[in-house]
Amino acid sequence: MIYRIQLIVFFIITLGIISCSNKKDVKPNTLNQDQVTEKLLEANKAAIDVENKQIDKLIDSSGWNMLKTATGLRYEIIEKGNGPKAETGKIARFEYEIKLISGEIIYSSKQSGPKEFRIGSGGVESGLEEGILLLKSGDKAKFVIPSFLAHGLSGDQDRIPPKATLIYTVKLIDLK
Repeated sequence: MIYRIQLIVFFIITLGIISCSNKKDVKPNTLNQDQVTEKLLEANKAAIDVENKQIDKLIDSSGWNMLKTATGLRYEIIEKGNGPKAETGKIARFEYEIKLISGEIIYSSKQSGPKEFRIGSGGVESGLEEGILLLKSGDKAKFVIPSFLAHGLSGDQDRIPPKATLIYTVKLIDLK
């Protein structure tokens, strides 16, 4: 979904630049749909590469020992619990702290209380849901969620800016 939004935004910007050309003697470049798609894919890959380098630098400088999933989520289990493993359909209840890559705390269960959601039903960032599925009840973990697995190009329209990498510290309290 976020990938499609990025493609649409890039396409609109590209069309705007092409249509605003003031040069009358120059024949405008025309791109077919395949060429536009290719250019958008190249731009998205470049943006993801830049974000991945920022994340890797943060992990290295912080001394975290994180694993990386196939989607790009980075995670580290800090404390092991002894409860059941999270699974689709269960309601996960957890404490959390969310930081930007700069280290600024933007949300915390200390202010708003624990959060809960039904796993597999959406309603939370896809990277958070993926991370919760890696945990057992009682586990405490740190997730570094790239923007495309979080709030993408739009942010959350409140404290999370567009294209923000999020750092979650989560304790899975229980599963219902």
